[in-house]
Amino acid sequence: METTRQTPQLNFPLNLVDRVVDSLDTLLKALTVPAKSQRASPADTQPPDALSAADRARASELMRVNHAGEIAAQGLYLGQALSARDSAVRRHLLDAADEERDHLAWCEERLRELGSQPSALTPFWLLGSFAIGATVGLAGDPASLGFVEETERQVKEHLESHDVKLPRDDERSRAILNQMRDDEERHAEEARQAGARTLPPFAPPLMRAAAKVMTTLAGRV
Repeated sequence: METTRQTPQLNFPLNLVDRVVDSLDTLLKALTVPAKSQRASPADTQPPDALSAADRARASELMRVNHAGEIAAQGLYLGQALSARDSAVRRHLLDAADEERDHLAWCEERLRELGSQPSALTPFWLLGSFAIGATVGLAGDPASLGFVEETERQVKEHLESHDVKLPRDDERSRAILNQMRDDEERHAEEARQAGARTLPPFAPPLMRAAAKVMTTLAGRV
């Protein structure tokens, strides 16, 4: 008697599979395809510069760190969107990731102008941040939004410190950082309005410590 072979049934929702595939596709593109911005680079508002070799090296180091931060932002937002419960929160995270992609493109372009390149550890920053973001999202949407709010607040402080550290004549890099700072501040406020929950006291110091490791390594490697 001939038996009919049964096709195994999937035991997970297809929309989750779609989100996983889309996230992996976006991560792969972030690693292999130069970022494209939807907005013109703020550097375009400034004239070409003629930095000294020392100033160019200093600016390159700082912009390499900022590029690593924007790669990490892509990973965090995509990871959090993957594990978000509410579709509106997921859309909010993906929209923010799109805007952060502008920052990534601006930093890449500025690095090329300076004759430099991104951190060699870029894949590690992206995949590690994606894992962190997906894990944070499992704590629930309010906690995930709280993580966004605190992250953006710390990034804003970081960008303000880089504004001081940049060579005095590097107005092209400075214009980029200023626009990034304004965007990060708005992202933090939008996360708060979307229902962000205050993180436990131990979380912000841990986030600062992790960011310190990344910025130190990215500036050197």
